[in-house]
Amino acid sequence: MTAPPIDSGRMTVRGLLDESLMAGSRIVAGEDLLDEELTWVLPLNEVLSQHDRLDAVAVYARPESLTGRASTLSALAARGATTLLVDGVAPPDLGGLPAGLVVVELGIPVGFAALNRLLAERALSQEVHVMRYSTHVHATLAGLFHRGAGLQILVREVSNLARNPAVALDARGHVVAHHGLPPEAVAALADSVSRMLAADLPASERRHDGHDTRTQQVTGPEDSRWTCVASAIRLGKSFEGWVAVLVPTLAPDHADGPSKHDLARHEVLTEQATAIIGSEMLRQRSVDEAEERARGDFVQALVHGSFSSEHDMRARAEHHDIELDARFGVFVAPGVLPRVSDSPTTPMVRLARYAAGVAAHPSVHAYVTVIGDVLVVVRTLRGEDAAAMRSEMAEYAEAMSGELQRRRGLPAPVAYGRPALGAGEVRESYREARVALGIARRLHRTGATSYQQLRGFTVLAQVAETEDSRQLVRDVLGPLRSSPDLLETLEAYLSEGGNINATARTLNVHRNTMLAKLDRISRMLGMDVRDPEHQFTVWLAIRLDLLDEVHSAVEREASFR
Repeated sequence: MTAPPIDSGRMTVRGLLDESLMAGSRIVAGEDLLDEELTWVLPLNEVLSQHDRLDAVAVYARPESLTGRASTLSALAARGATTLLVDGVAPPDLGGLPAGLVVVELGIPVGFAALNRLLAERALSQEVHVMRYSTHVHATLAGLFHRGAGLQILVREVSNLARNPAVALDARGHVVAHHGLPPEAVAALADSVSRMLAADLPASERRHDGHDTRTQQVTGPEDSRWTCVASAIRLGKSFEGWVAVLVPTLAPDHADGPSKHDLARHEVLTEQATAIIGSEMLRQRSVDEAEERARGDFVQALVHGSFSSEHDMRARAEHHDIELDARFGVFVAPGVLPRVSDSPTTPMVRLARYAAGVAAHPSVHAYVTVIGDVLVVVRTLRGEDAAAMRSEMAEYAEAMSGELQRRRGLPAPVAYGRPALGAGEVRESYREARVALGIARRLHRTGATSYQQLRGFTVLAQVAETEDSRQLVRDVLGPLRSSPDLLETLEAYLSEGGNINATARTLNVHRNTMLAKLDRISRMLGMDVRDPEHQFTVWLAIRLDLLDEVHSAVEREASFR
């Protein structure tokens, strides 16, 4: 099927003069403007009674209605009128014709009705041609889409239809597919187009036909000039990106740039392409997210050690192209659940994906998932020895924390365990990372935190779940469970090293109030908490209680899985 020329029904002043109805007409002024477009004709008396713009409009007037009204022509030109059609000989006092207005004397009076009918037929013909071209574009792209053509093939077809380079950009302005551009020009043009599309259009330049289409000049490599015709991809209320056609301008003065009808053709093309290309982008994203969820399920099974067999683990790892004998680092961070979402984990998975992308390296692979409100990244390590792996993990944890803080706007702790030498050790590394994260959150720590940095806790972790430890926690902290403010006071007091004045400042209370609270706590516990030995006992009970809570949370998660 051959595309119909979209400009075949386009009416210009020159085209109007070629009509048989206009035989014998004489051009009085504006002979250099004969290629201006005409879409409609209105009688002079109707035009003067309104104040609308008259772009691409011809004004019909009887000669007698122009007598002594030379100023009227200037007003018509100021409102954008293209042509004045005088149905007869113009009056002799019609001097000082304004620039930008074509004035034509009709050789034979034809009347307004005949002119109106002629332009209406041509306008209708133009609409039919636009509809035919739109249908051709849509049918061509839709056929490719339904046959399973990918984004690159669809953009290539847009480029073929435009006979110029074409690009597709995502919602962040990144090029996701292009065709017809030399490799060295892609980066420069992508940056220039992204900046142009990111700028707000003045209200006066916005279109009111439901399409967000822009036609502007952009700069390419070596200061080359290009005309960009771009239409926004909107699926429902969701903005997905842009489809753009790029037309090179060969001369510095833009003399051989694209014509108006070429630009109109490209506008129709990009507007029709947005629905098809947007659907393909949405389909591809859905496929990617489905694969991400399946990979996330594998990662969850990996960190929990919940495969049914060794064969099951290796078969699923092979499907997801994961090397089980590699060295791994396991990193965890708190996520933020959205207030309203059909799938609450989807934004968190994207957040984890962004975090996994920092400190990228060609030989490093990162796998992400979300468990509850925790982001989990399992990342391969390049380091050969323990010191190199620890350094690599610390560097990545800091980078991940910074990325999460940038995207969330809040400081974020990132915890990690010891390196896992093979998939079999990932479960223990994850457990250590979760314990470290639980402690870091309770202690209000941010940034990178390793399990090894919490050595005091790691030693206590070996005895935290014994009956003797639980009995100590019950004896020391049990009396304070019913008075959370007293327990908070005691924790702050120990955090300040037993300094009453510093604790009072931290809690924003008077020193005498602090002394009274400490006396009350001492009576409830049956020991003087200002005594260093007793302070150590209470400190130990608080730490054991914290570890028991963290371990219980990790165990509950594993058993739920």
